[in-house]
Amino acid sequence: MNRISLSRRGFLTSACCLAAAPVFTPVTFAAMPGDNRFVTIVLRGAMDGLDLVQPFGDAGFAALRPTLALTPDSGLLDLDGHFGLNPAAADLMPLWKSRELAFVHAVSTPYRDQRSHFDGQDMLESGGEHVAEEKTGWLNRALAVIPRSDARKAIDVNTSTELILSGPNNVDVWASDSNLAPARDEMQFLARLYAGDPPFAAALAEATRADSAAMMVEADGDHGEKIGDVAALAANMLKGDYRIASFSITGWDTHIGQAGQFKRPAGDLAQAINTLKATLGSEIWAKTVVLAMTEFGRTVRQNGSAGTDHGTGGCAVLAGGAINGGRILGRWPGIGDGQLLDDRDLMPTADVREVAAAMLYRQFDVGVDDLTRKIFPGLGFDRGSQFLNV
Repeated sequence: MNRISLSRRGFLTSACCLAAAPVFTPVTFAAMPGDNRFVTIVLRGAMDGLDLVQPFGDAGFAALRPTLALTPDSGLLDLDGHFGLNPAAADLMPLWKSRELAFVHAVSTPYRDQRSHFDGQDMLESGGEHVAEEKTGWLNRALAVIPRSDARKAIDVNTSTELILSGPNNVDVWASDSNLAPARDEMQFLARLYAGDPPFAAALAEATRADSAAMMVEADGDHGEKIGDVAALAANMLKGDYRIASFSITGWDTHIGQAGQFKRPAGDLAQAINTLKATLGSEIWAKTVVLAMTEFGRTVRQNGSAGTDHGTGGCAVLAGGAINGGRILGRWPGIGDGQLLDDRDLMPTADVREVAAAMLYRQFDVGVDDLTRKIFPGLGFDRGSQFLNV
């Protein structure tokens, strides 16, 4: 990995977001030719898809989740007469109505073992069939095979790269402890040095104000504002030379008091997606796909602490102007007697890697052989994939 040295032009185009980065989750980017964009959001902690998109039309759902299940009469937002959106993510409804949002239920990685977050995230980000089988991230491997990609280069706004974009393809580290948060005397030196350069001086002043605001946000605990800034940073980079971005949203491990805990990350997800759209603008958003995915789902039955435990089948979220949304995708397995995996989990009916593969195929013309051999080893994927019609 290389450490990035910011050019004057790079500073001017990105200074508004620089100082805020140290308090955020990692954000990674890849640069390449073409107009299509692809954003992955890793939902760390095992997002409960049955809470985000609830099957209120299934008989027995309310009995399985006596304090978590909602209906349209109790605030659930009806999507299609069978599934409803958790009101904590209500800000996503305009995207659903404009067909720029879809949900893929009952998906998972091949992981079936001890339901460990560490192992589950390894599988999700490495794209392999087995834990620790792949040492690099599937998004990094994709950079090597995307047609016409001469600038196979990634940038990570953090001190290290997330697994999903780690690997042999060139990844620069834009380290917050050096490039993004200079010491006070260094900032004063820069201010004096460029006092006669109005554009640079203005950008530097804006970065300084952003740094002060970011520190206030951290102290006040306004997590939603930080997530919005993460998404804005990603979108601003995608408006330039970059075409792929990846970042994470945490807080999904809801073992206790899920009804209250779920609100914050669900709101963060809605905030992130809406910020991406608003910041990218309509022209670029029309060429963008956002894929939000989690390491595994959660148990169908709520536990004795009014939460849920680690499960298997989960839910992926697709958004963007480049998709044909307004639909619940995938094959719904049901939650009745005999329909659960191990009598506890939502039965997976599709590999979440197939969703990711379909988006790479659509957005960047990545070939089937590369998808099934190099990027997602062992994946069954062809041009008949149900997710190519999204």
